[in-house]
Parts: sequence; structure tokens; C-alpha cells
Amino acid sequence: MGTPPLNALRTFEAVARLGSFRAAAEALCVTQSAVSHQIRNVEDWLGQPLFEREGNRTRLLPHALELAHSLSLSFTEIEAACQRTRTHNSGQTLVIAAIPSVAMCWLIPRLSRFRAAHPDIETRILYALHGQKINFQDVHLAFVFSQGKPTLTTVKSEFFLAGQSVPVCSPALLESRGGPPETDEDILRLGLLHDGDASGWKNWMQRRDTTDAAGFGGATFEDFNLLRAAALSGQGVALCPSAMVESDLTSGRLVQVSDRMTTDGFDYYLLSITSARQKVGQQAQVFRDWAMAERGQALPGAANAD
Repeated sequence: MGTPPLNALRTFEAVARLGSFRAAAEALCVTQSAVSHQIRNVEDWLGQPLFEREGNRTRLLPHALELAHSLSLSFTEIEAACQRTRTHNSGQTLVIAAIPSVAMCWLIPRLSRFRAAHPDIETRILYALHGQKINFQDVHLAFVFSQGKPTLTTVKSEFFLAGQSVPVCSPALLESRGGPPETDEDILRLGLLHDGDASGWKNWMQRRDTTDAAGFGGATFEDFNLLRAAALSGQGVALCPSAMVESDLTSGRLVQVSDRMTTDGFDYYLLSITSARQKVGQQAQVFRDWAMAERGQALPGAANAD
């Protein structure tokens, strides 16, 4: 009879697991007609139906339920075996994920110091997108921005940097407006820049000494790096996490225009896996120790930057 039609069996398992042809089609990124074709392929190979059909409704027959259960276990084991092989063949590269703000403002500018101190450790840096789940089967460490300490199985979570924000702008903007602002109303007149929405500035202005309710207008940016670029180019005042603009403030590229800080409960955390293979696990610990020690270190040449 030949080898069972594995693609068709995979489709059948998806239908049985997800409960409908439509859901299986969406999960497999194919059309419903393609799913129906694969189900007919399985039934033809088996020589018997798998579903009891009543108009547009289908129900798994008892022997089909047993088959679906066995297939689910088998496919899970196949995926696990492939993942183990993939991990084994991935070499000894240390994979580090970081949200864009940390990657651009903190990690990459310092990475040369890590490579100089540990030339034997190969690193791969990739983005961790805020709010999206990180696959720690492929990632060994991750820098995230979280409201509260993340709790994940086989992953160690450690506080890394505080997330409070301060108002900053370019010195050129202050010069063009006659000098540093003395009141909150002066800050409003410099023009506000928003990270996602105006909630950050509304929170910061709760104790403001101005009644200008229309002052929360201004450009909105969906990414911190875009917000920072706008502030650096003199487009207005931005609320930026002080940990991410530390080098800008030290070098004078940005100026803090008020001592008042604001926070929405988010901080930066460093996550590291606890189930890595021995060598990669050791390398992850080396990087973790280096990163923790670097937190209080300024970037080389920051004070003399343009």
C-alpha cells in the first residue's frame, strides 16, 4: 500500500485538534478546500471514513479519535527530536535578544568591550519585540521591558535597569527658545513628543504649574528609537527612560529640562535560560555577569561625543 500520506495525516491531526476544517486551514495557512482534499486523501488511503457527515457538520468517528490522539503524540515527539537536533547543531553561538531601545542605546555601543574581554565567545544579537513571546529554545538571554518581574519556566529573571523617564531635548532647541525652561508651561511651549500616546506626558504633568490643557499636542512615535531621534534633531521635548539616554546626556547631545521623573511601573529585566547545554550555559553566565557589571559604566568617549 506504500507509505502513509504524512502531509495529509498532519492536516487531519490539525482538524481533530482544532475542531474544524476552517481552523485547521488558518493554522496551516492553506484553503479549506485544500484541507478537504487532504482529508479525502487520508480516507482513501485508510479505506474508510474518518468523519460522520451531517450536512455541513462533521464529527470524528471513534477510530478517528484514536488515530488523532496517536498522531498528536507522534508529531509532538518528531518536533521535539528535530528541535534537539537543531539545538545540537547550532554550534556554540550565544544568542541574545534585546528590545530595540536596549539594543541600540545600551547593548550594541558596549558590545565591543565584551568581545574584547571574551574573544572566544561568539554572539548573535536579535530583536525581542515588546509584548511578543520570546522562544527560549533559540535564545539564551534576553533584555525586556516589563511591568513587574517576568515569571517563566526554566528562565531566570533579574532586575536590570530602572524604567523611569525624564524630559529631555536638544541643546539647540533650548538655544533657539532663549534658554532652559523655568516652568512646566515653558516646557509645553517647547513642544511635546509622545511615545505611543500622550499618557506619559499627562502623568508627568499631574503636578504641573500650568493650566494650558491644550499643551498635550505634538508628534507621536511608535518606537522609542524614533522618539529619541526626534528629540536629538530638535523637534521637541521627549520623556525618555534615563537609562536609555544616559550617554546622550553625558555627551551633551540631549539636556534634561526637569528633575521630575515619571514611571508607569515598567522596568528593564535580564532573562537568562537555566536549561542550556553546559558550554552555552557557561557562556550565558559570563555574559550575564558582564552585563550586570556594565550597568554603572559609562560608554568610552561619551563625554567627548559630537
